[in-house]
Amino acid sequence: MSRIRPYVRGSRRLTTAGAAATTAILLAAALSPAAGAADRPSRASAIENAASVLADRAAALGLTAAQDTTVRDVVVDADGTQHVRYDRTYRQIPILGGDFVVHLSADGSYRGADRATKSTVSLASVSPKLSAPKAADLAVNALRAAHLGETLRSLTAKPRLVVDALHGTPKLAWQTNAVAQDSLGNPTARTILTDAATGTQIDAWDTLETASGDGNSLYGGTVPLETTLSGSAYQLKDATRGNTYTGDAANQNDLCVLGICLSRAPSTVFTDADNHWGTGTDADRASAAVDAQYGTDVTWDYYKNVHGRNGIAGDGKGSYNRVHYGTRYNNAFWDDSCFCMTYGDGDGTQLGPLVSLDVAGHEMSHGVTSKTAALTYSGESGGLNEATSDIFGTLVEFYAGNASDPGDYLIGEKIVRSGFGRDALRYMDKPSKDGASADCWTPAVGDLDVHYSSGVANHFAYLLAEGSGAKTVNGVSHNSPTCDGSSVTGIGRAKLGAVWYRALTVYMTSSTDYAGARTATLSAAKDLYGAGSAEYGAVAAAWSAVGVG
Repeated sequence: MSRIRPYVRGSRRLTTAGAAATTAILLAAALSPAAGAADRPSRASAIENAASVLADRAAALGLTAAQDTTVRDVVVDADGTQHVRYDRTYRQIPILGGDFVVHLSADGSYRGADRATKSTVSLASVSPKLSAPKAADLAVNALRAAHLGETLRSLTAKPRLVVDALHGTPKLAWQTNAVAQDSLGNPTARTILTDAATGTQIDAWDTLETASGDGNSLYGGTVPLETTLSGSAYQLKDATRGNTYTGDAANQNDLCVLGICLSRAPSTVFTDADNHWGTGTDADRASAAVDAQYGTDVTWDYYKNVHGRNGIAGDGKGSYNRVHYGTRYNNAFWDDSCFCMTYGDGDGTQLGPLVSLDVAGHEMSHGVTSKTAALTYSGESGGLNEATSDIFGTLVEFYAGNASDPGDYLIGEKIVRSGFGRDALRYMDKPSKDGASADCWTPAVGDLDVHYSSGVANHFAYLLAEGSGAKTVNGVSHNSPTCDGSSVTGIGRAKLGAVWYRALTVYMTSSTDYAGARTATLSAAKDLYGAGSAEYGAVAAAWSAVGVG
């Protein structure tokens, strides 16, 4: 399924309210695939060991003869501990919430498991009473309802049968991706989950998951670029980072029908004669391309050098960028189906081109999430999905150490214009400053749009890194109160990144909610620093300070 996440939520209604320390690099190296490789089990060995565990513990893990499993991801720690992540099907039908992670000791013995759902998956029938065309009609109507008053065109919907184990007792359901174009030709999409027996809508969420030469960028000054000489011209393609490249979408849009893109906006790779790219102004189309390519480079380097991850999917393969997408498009998004980032130019009044460094880090981090925990893009897990991208987008900005765009805890501050009404899209120190995001957890948080429910995790992340109270970071004033009146002492950005990355890649699953995120990050902190460490205590204190106890 194509998973496209918006940086902001589209032109109809902007819901934008949403050098690392040496110790961090050393700690990451201790957990990276390169450390102690000769002494550790291979990926194949880890999968084989996990397969034995599944055979021996099928009942305890909720597996039956009607279910099949496939490996999604493998993490092998420096000490040989293995973590194998699985997806499940029931009678060949995908199970939403069927994912789980098996944890093994260095000798392959079972240590435990994290499961998205512990419900027993057993259905009387896998024949839907509601037809696929009817499910498609309901989804199209739901997309229209979400855009009440707008004219949508090229409306299509593609249902697929799933077993929904995320919402109570497992049931047969239709998961339908409804896509369309707004009046400007920009994309909009929504996933509708419908009970296959009754036609009742179970859930719905937006699926625009929305975000060597040198170049003169719009936001980062003059930046270094690795390029490729092709004949007499240079291409904006980086062979040192998996052949990542940046292309011009020529202000066109994708044309997708029934979830299949019949045509895509072009991504004609930028070329240059002298390997000096852009002018730093909107008048030169290459300037935005410089920002996008630079953001990709820095994000790649951050994940590789800090967390030992070689590329977004961990396979060394590069993604690509499309800039100048659509018409006055106030958005940027990551799309799994093309493994690419797409950036609009903004409308010039509220937003400028959405190619800033933290936006690039945000969008590429959606790709990392999709290849690891695959946090469902609705409810509390959707808020955690968005927060993960805000957290790593911020850490990428700090990692870059760019004097023209110094690190801070403001999201998208470079792209906002005077008509936007404030100086950033989102604020991590006090998320509610955007007018809609949640500072503190309540039972109602899961009902918010994911760009607003993300505020709880963003607030946690700020407190864990910097602590509570007033503080100036790189000339930007921050002030983070706690929800319970407590005082929190931060442990620094490097340790925040280490804890969150390990929680995401080892412990979180598609259904992880805020309580589960607390458990996952505490498990990560225990692995990294010990259960009695100051870091472990700080993680617990920061969650309590935002109401997650």
